[in-house]
Amino acid sequence: MSFQNRTILSTLPRTERGMPLVLGDDPKGKTFLYTNGHSVIIRDIVEPRISDIYTEHAVQTTVAKYSPSGFYIASADISGKVRIWDTVNKEHILKNEFQPFAGQIKDLSWSPDNQRIVVVGEGRERFGHVFMAETGTSVGEISGHSKLINSCHFRPKRPFRIITGSEDNSVGIFEGPPFKFKTTVNDHTRFVQSVRYNSSGELFASGGFDGKMFLYNANTYEKVGEFASPAHKGGIYAVAWSPDGTKILSASGDKTCKLWDASNLEVISEFEMGNDVLDQQVSCLWQGSHILSVSLSGFINYLDLNNPLKPLRIIKGHNKSITALTVNCDKKKLYTASHDSAVMYWDMESGNHDRIGGIGHNNQVQNMTYDTDVIYSISLDDTMKFINAEDNQYLPETIKFDSQPRAVAVSEGYVFVACLNEISVVQNSRKISSYPIDFEGSAISKHPTESDVAVGGARDNKVHIFLSTLNGSPTFSPKTTLQHTGAITDVKYSPNGKYLAASDANRKVVLYNALTYELAHTQDWCFHTARINALSWAPNSLFLATGSLDTNIIIWSVEAPTKHTSIKKAHPQSQITRLAFLENTVLVSTGQDGNVKIWDIVY
Repeated sequence: MSFQNRTILSTLPRTERGMPLVLGDDPKGKTFLYTNGHSVIIRDIVEPRISDIYTEHAVQTTVAKYSPSGFYIASADISGKVRIWDTVNKEHILKNEFQPFAGQIKDLSWSPDNQRIVVVGEGRERFGHVFMAETGTSVGEISGHSKLINSCHFRPKRPFRIITGSEDNSVGIFEGPPFKFKTTVNDHTRFVQSVRYNSSGELFASGGFDGKMFLYNANTYEKVGEFASPAHKGGIYAVAWSPDGTKILSASGDKTCKLWDASNLEVISEFEMGNDVLDQQVSCLWQGSHILSVSLSGFINYLDLNNPLKPLRIIKGHNKSITALTVNCDKKKLYTASHDSAVMYWDMESGNHDRIGGIGHNNQVQNMTYDTDVIYSISLDDTMKFINAEDNQYLPETIKFDSQPRAVAVSEGYVFVACLNEISVVQNSRKISSYPIDFEGSAISKHPTESDVAVGGARDNKVHIFLSTLNGSPTFSPKTTLQHTGAITDVKYSPNGKYLAASDANRKVVLYNALTYELAHTQDWCFHTARINALSWAPNSLFLATGSLDTNIIIWSVEAPTKHTSIKKAHPQSQITRLAFLENTVLVSTGQDGNVKIWDIVY
């Protein structure tokens, strides 16, 4: 067997209320950069479905920027480390790693000659530093601020200058090299969140949480003027110049972006992005003909200069850990959910994708399953909801359980839910039966043709097999139990009904003959190095995929149990949370990293 990653449905930027987000532009104009978790996402700006992910940081990343040549990217994290790696090789070979200070780096900027890097943030001893990209040698100090620095920018021409924006409400100016503090300007009354030179290096702008935006002469440091008064009703999170340096874009917490004329400081267009708190605009980028903004929801908006009322497109997805996955094999659709209760659908053939509309869950979605034209979802809010697969909207019905639901399965119009203290059966949008248990249900699967129901136990490390009677009021009667050495994490009957697979927290997956529940073979399937989180059968029932806390996926052969294929680091630095076969040769995986990956399997 062999495998190849076909597609990555990339995570969105990780946003945080009250915190600006920095996007990185590509001097070659092809991609743009942002961070989420341990990852740096390199996304095609024309076709955002194409992306690459760099995952070599050991802790949460904060900012990434291309060098002016476009051959290298410098990325930084909350520990204060900066990694410089190449963009030419697919492996993104590391060139250098430095730690300019200990503490979170909030922004960085390259000098126009690709030689120097300035980083700013919240260090223990200093709030910024300038160093050589080749050697790490210091070429100046960023001093003069009394609080952490949010933003920095190298002047794009000589003589070199650096500007900074700080939470002490001031803009700092540094001359060099070696760079030394020159002066500060104190026009803002609240935190300065973004400072940027225009392309010619003759002007620079600053935006702050006071809603004000100022324009300065880059040679004399004198204030040219203020954009309106204030420019926005809410705090300004980011500013971005047009490529020709004559216009400037601002993104604000008042849920708008504005386009300004730098020659007369007048507004040209206003982009109203919505009315919800998640429509606050926390970042913006102007690259070539593309104008981007990022909402607090993480959505990436492509703004339309000709129609400020409607973006050209909105890139949606998840920016939190994905906790649930189900697929419609016939229509090639995926449904994913994350721990912030957001549910997405993805049409793999057309490329269409969107959030499920309507009133959804108010807590983490635990699991989902698909049946005909309805998706059933269960959540930590102790409820089940129903999604219409035709219009991708939540239906109004909601079912409340007496204990927390953990897993869900569907068969012949009946929905089986394993809860902490009960097994519930749902039909026609109502709960019709409940069977008490004392082993904490963690997983559930219904035999495709017979009356057997397998339920995993988190407390007693057993798979419990019940005989179900579905006529009238459903009943359950114990049939047998299967002992494991760890808590049961997943159980799945094969589509042909011949096998039952069960995985546990002790790294082991066991294959049983269905109905007799004897071992299907004597081979020890224990090649994961950590807890197994998910199982999925190929539609032909010949292959079983397992995903683990160890970041790996293993595909097992039923006909040749001694053989298996490992997809190592399928989601680097992220556990595998869910798996589902879309076809016999196409596997879908989701991770704690918020990414959805599509794998082509060759047997």
